[in-house]
Amino acid sequence: MRPRSVDEPHRVATPLELLFDLCFVVAVAQSSTKLHHALGEGHMGSGAVAYLTVFFAVWWAWMNFTWFASAYDVDDVPYRAAAFVQIAGVLILAAGVPRAFDDDFAVVTLGYAVMRCGLVAQWLRAARGADAAGARTAHGYALGVSVCMIGWAALLAVPDGWRLLGFVVMVLAELAVPIVAERAGRTPWHPHHIAERYGLFTIIVLGESVLSATVAVQSAVDADQAGAALFGVAAGGLLTVFAMWWLYFARSAHRFLVANRVSFVWGYGHFFIFAAAAAVGAGLAANTDHVTHHGEIDRFAASAAVTVPVAVFLVTVALLHLRPHHAGRVQTALVVLAAAAVLAVTFSPEPVLATGLVLTGLIVATEVAGGTRSAR
Repeated sequence: MRPRSVDEPHRVATPLELLFDLCFVVAVAQSSTKLHHALGEGHMGSGAVAYLTVFFAVWWAWMNFTWFASAYDVDDVPYRAAAFVQIAGVLILAAGVPRAFDDDFAVVTLGYAVMRCGLVAQWLRAARGADAAGARTAHGYALGVSVCMIGWAALLAVPDGWRLLGFVVMVLAELAVPIVAERAGRTPWHPHHIAERYGLFTIIVLGESVLSATVAVQSAVDADQAGAALFGVAAGGLLTVFAMWWLYFARSAHRFLVANRVSFVWGYGHFFIFAAAAAVGAGLAANTDHVTHHGEIDRFAASAAVTVPVAVFLVTVALLHLRPHHAGRVQTALVVLAAAAVLAVTFSPEPVLATGLVLTGLIVATEVAGGTRSAR
């Protein structure tokens, strides 16, 4: 297995990578749905914690595959077989998401173990075909991933009162593996390919928001409970998703992904973008429940379930996309002000529609500011 060139022209996602992402749709949908149910039952705090822990498991599994594939995807029979093992692990993980929301991570851990078998095999194979520095890096990844897997398995035996602390420790250990392994030598990931892969996953999580809102509205319409408030949620949700897509894809990130120091911040920071975008779908569904008088969620909680993740999305995009592109203080300030305005409309009578209108105004303002700056 030889590394691919970082300057390879026309590098795009492969059909196998798209299949891998398709399987992650299931896991993301399960996470968003369970968050919606937790919100509907009035468990906003515990539901948010469970969602973030489960979503980290989903996101980190996708990260491991994506960055390895960007550097070593040779698309031969052994590579495909190992990828299929990882996909099987993803499906097991997705099946365990509902149990994980009830603090039972046994099935999720089993899915992780299956994925790690394929991933470790890939890294060991990469080590055999690499130079000395590349072999040390690959062996570092294989060792780190294996040790972390043992840690996740041991976490199942930790008493409930210590499990959250143990989870935080394991998260830090997982995040440290690439940082430590890459000291021996950088893996030859492809900047344009990585930017495209992250963009595709962003579309997946935004798609889950559309799906969650559509299912909720459909249920209300079927029950003859459609009204002005429900259509306000639908219209505001649609404007919100459109604006989130517009803002994220306004610029390509591959131009500044030139070093590991930048890529680690950018890659890890996307956890908040992905988690927030998927959470918006659960928030839209929760608002549908509120306006149709289903569930136990109150107006403030329903509003915050949309406005908080949207604000997190806006601030993170400003930090990860606008600042590295040197988009200018005006555009960055507009996004930050929009995030503050979105939080403020939590207290408005129509928070979802108001959020959509604020984001629409943000897109218009940033396009005008960007056009003016380009002209100058």
